[in-house]
Amino acid sequence: MNPTAAEQIAKAVLYEGYMLYPYRPSAVKNQQRFNFGVLYPQAFSEAQKGLDPYTLHSECLVQGAGSSRLQVRLHFLQLVERSIEEASGCGFHAVKSLTVDGQTFYSWQEAMEREQEIPASRVDDLLQQKIIWPMHLPAGTSAEILYDSRGTVAGRIVRTQSAVDGSLVVEVHATAEDVFKITLRVANVTAIDDAANVSRDFALLRSLVSAHLILGVEGGQFVSLLDPPAELRLMAEACHNHGVFPVLVGEAQRRDTMLVSPIILYDYPQIAPESAGDLFDGTEIDEILSLRILTMTDDEKREMRESDERSRAMLARTESMPAEQFMKLHGALRGLRRVSEEAR
Repeated sequence: MNPTAAEQIAKAVLYEGYMLYPYRPSAVKNQQRFNFGVLYPQAFSEAQKGLDPYTLHSECLVQGAGSSRLQVRLHFLQLVERSIEEASGCGFHAVKSLTVDGQTFYSWQEAMEREQEIPASRVDDLLQQKIIWPMHLPAGTSAEILYDSRGTVAGRIVRTQSAVDGSLVVEVHATAEDVFKITLRVANVTAIDDAANVSRDFALLRSLVSAHLILGVEGGQFVSLLDPPAELRLMAEACHNHGVFPVLVGEAQRRDTMLVSPIILYDYPQIAPESAGDLFDGTEIDEILSLRILTMTDDEKREMRESDERSRAMLARTESMPAEQFMKLHGALRGLRRVSEEAR
């Protein structure tokens, strides 16, 4: 398994949709973020007639033996509600934003990276018994006091995370000699009262956001579902995937790591070396987004800077980007090869 290469791609998938251009909480585009890989609570999903899924289902093939060992990691974001409260008399009251000594604090949704890892298991053991891995993320609240320059309490930031309950199921079935089908199911079973009348934002705080899986195998090789060997094509076509698609990741030609992605990718996807960092919005290219950031007004940049640590870092990186780096974003030629006379 090649965790470094896989995690670079997985990180990009994890934060796709986290903050969309123009990177401000007040922007209409950011009123409904996270459209990829969201597993909502089951009750909410059923109230929405299944339009908002609560499960993902993935199947892929691995060539190996009974002694091969399978590794499974589930990655996702858990949203945290950040509320801003202004000091008032002996208490606090909620506000949309609060300015303290020229710095504005906004109510917003932050995100915490979560990971569930199942210990490596032998294929022989998984053939005999599937793994059902329950997960529970407890609710919690924390408060950060905001002081002004005189040391007076001006307000506080309250961060609240809701409990999330789910399960990860791993099954293995032999499909041919030394060929096994891996079946994975992830479900969000978080309880919600009166699910038909809660908002999407309420459900998101109890969801698995940008959920994806990283699979590794020792003593075996995964089979590409995009370009399987001829003898395995029918078995590959019989693999069913809902809401995700498995692709090979890592160094080209290695087949020990697979990313089960909620975004359609090709085998061995790569982060462009010219990219200076995350932009979170895959609907545009780096050059366009970077140039648009630079054209934002001072007030827009101030909101971007003060709303979120990741957008603040993005703004600082873009504003300090040297001209030669911008030129690299304009385009690159890759994979050139000589054309033979016969192919002309």
